[in-house]
Amino acid sequence: MFKRIFFLGAAILASYGLGQYVAHSGAPSWWPDRTRDQSVRYYREVMQLVQEGYVGQAPADYEELTRAALEGMVKTLDPHSQFLRADAFQETEDELTNAFGGVGIQVEQRDGQIVIVTPIAGTPAERAGMWRGDRLLQINGAVLKNPTVDKIIKLVRGAPETEVALTVFRPSQNRSLEFKLKRERIQLNSVRNAAHHAGGIGYLAITQFSERTGDEFKAALTGLEATGIRALVIDLRNNPGGLLDAAIAVCNEFFERDELIVYTQGRRPESREDFKADGRHVRRTYPMAILVNGDTASAAEIVEGAMKDTRRAFIVGEKTFGKGSVQSVMPLRQGEGLRLTTARYYTPSGITIHERGITPQVELEISAEDEAKLRVQQTRLDLTADAEFQERWGFARIEDWQLNAAEEVLAGVLVAQKK
Repeated sequence: MFKRIFFLGAAILASYGLGQYVAHSGAPSWWPDRTRDQSVRYYREVMQLVQEGYVGQAPADYEELTRAALEGMVKTLDPHSQFLRADAFQETEDELTNAFGGVGIQVEQRDGQIVIVTPIAGTPAERAGMWRGDRLLQINGAVLKNPTVDKIIKLVRGAPETEVALTVFRPSQNRSLEFKLKRERIQLNSVRNAAHHAGGIGYLAITQFSERTGDEFKAALTGLEATGIRALVIDLRNNPGGLLDAAIAVCNEFFERDELIVYTQGRRPESREDFKADGRHVRRTYPMAILVNGDTASAAEIVEGAMKDTRRAFIVGEKTFGKGSVQSVMPLRQGEGLRLTTARYYTPSGITIHERGITPQVELEISAEDEAKLRVQQTRLDLTADAEFQERWGFARIEDWQLNAAEEVLAGVLVAQKK
């Protein structure tokens, strides 16, 4: 009797203790979740009804229904979370690395045809002798009908080491040529157009934040400094963001050791994570300006916010997009993945950018038409002759008033520093 009562009493005490633990700390992973289990059973019941009774044209097998349900479930959370099927997950990985399997051609649509803008240096297309201006006629022997740039990109890209045959027409020689190419891993630069402008002002643009952005930025910055720049403009206009680590790497070139660049805060109070500079760089004290617009978002806003917060740079342009959330990309089975919002990020002073954006110190808006023209100008620096540029695009080059304003601000600072 005593032994039985002892165990009963122990069970009551254990149940009470476990109940108190759950109440204060949350249920452990092995604790049954009745609401979850009921929801899963309900989903299975509905899925079975659909699979057994649906007579429409849409696929209704268990695998397709499950994926459709996962897509819908995650989509309802927020605009940035997404269940990624295998092809979408691979595209996401390519975006984050700024690399893909292909032959190394940049193309555009011109007069209903797909024209090669440039073969990227060191790629299969460049080594095989493809030229700028070649017009794409066939891919793997299939004539292109109603081609679009997106459609051509999907056909030309593929797994490295696979082959693709491209037939082009070369106007300068009035003949057709066929190129049999083996795809390779192609990497695009995210830091572009580095230049030494008048008055000792350096300029560079960051188009997105990918795995190699930090190294590219450091190399471009070192190159500009070797020319004797006295100030710097960083162009983040139309930069949609990318990797948090890449944004931190850019800021790290200017922040002192252990100085806070940004911090993220997840669902639980203890999930805060601080990101600080390592201080492994030469000390830089020259004035800076950062160009932004309404399409500057996410990781680009991290750089902008950190530099503005610490008064390291003047912000010039338009109010930014306001995406202050962090998405974690998690691989799943069968090559699929999950992109899930897991935290918000905050500037060093504790300001959240999410759905607010950042207002520049020097606000200067331009029309959507001029913004589109400037975007073309920035991506087509290969057309150096004004007449050639106007003939190709149908408009003459326009002044970049936002860049001019940034350089005027920096020129004023440089003058003030001499006094």
